[in-house]
Amino acid sequence: MTTYLELQVLGAGQTLRLAEMFRLLGEPNRLSLVYACLDEPRSVQTLAADIDISMSLASHHLRLLRSARLLRAERRGKQVFYVAADVHVQRVLRDMVEHSDEEDAP
Repeated sequence: MTTYLELQVLGAGQTLRLAEMFRLLGEPNRLSLVYACLDEPRSVQTLAADIDISMSLASHHLRLLRSARLLRAERRGKQVFYVAADVHVQRVLRDMVEHSDEEDAP
């Protein structure tokens, strides 16, 4: 019997895209920004204040995360709000947080 995982083989292009997404998430400020946007849209100003970085640095990180399709932007008047791009991003981060909180199994 063949399992689902045995059927999955990543192509070179997909491997590069995934590696780039994980590289972006490897920077603590970017990871914090994505995590803060999992449940609801958040403004650049709020995000910058919450993780204690400048608005210009937050905007720079958010632009990179949006171009990697980890976040999506919503304009409301003069403000831009960011939210997780989709349920896949939400699941991956929540699962990784849960995994990191587990105690080491023998």
